[in-house]
Amino acid sequence: MRWGIVIVVIFLLLGAYVYVASINGNIEPLGRLGFVKLANPDMYPGHPHSQLLAKYAEERGSECALVVHFAGSSNYRSYMEGDTFIIEMAFIDTQGTAQTYNGVNWMDSLKVAIFGVPDGRYKFKADGKVFNSYDDAMAYVNKLAKQHGQEGPIPMVWHGTARSGNPILVQGCGYPLFFDIVQREYGTIPAYYYTLKGMIFPYFNLPYRNFELQHASELQYYYTHGMINYE
Repeated sequence: MRWGIVIVVIFLLLGAYVYVASINGNIEPLGRLGFVKLANPDMYPGHPHSQLLAKYAEERGSECALVVHFAGSSNYRSYMEGDTFIIEMAFIDTQGTAQTYNGVNWMDSLKVAIFGVPDGRYKFKADGKVFNSYDDAMAYVNKLAKQHGQEGPIPMVWHGTARSGNPILVQGCGYPLFFDIVQREYGTIPAYYYTLKGMIFPYFNLPYRNFELQHASELQYYYTHGMINYE
């Protein structure tokens, strides 16, 4: 009984710490957006994941939303989804090891999670522009948000689509950048808290959850073989 009380108190204190640490921040971390790609490109006006992100923003009274990726060939253009301005930002891992398209380097990811991202390791991409520093990239994101009437924190998700492997275990596109942003903005403990919360997030909020998980291997095959592309 005593240990139970101690554990409850610890969780309450951690919750209070996270709340205080993030109360005045510019980012509202939500979590993972999707499990696998339903169509490609998938952050595009009218795509179900794009519409869902706009819905998340509207529910929070936000004019904008931010989705983060692992950089590929896209320019990560910002765009309007209905009345919501979607901002895309991707990270370029100069070592190419924290996350790869074929899976995750778990040891490297663990080091990043414990010690943070070493300065200079990541570059960032948004609207076709490459930024060499986190501060420059976030200044650009905040500038875009302000131009589109954003007041208060910007809801943020990581894209989350896994092109291979078990999407329950593989956290998919953009997860390392989500963690990095939260850690830089609010600290290490809130980063772990929002990561765990974010991993659970789609199980309660993604309307396509069952379809994506039940057909994950098929959808991954269709994507990697160019069978769900649209232009």
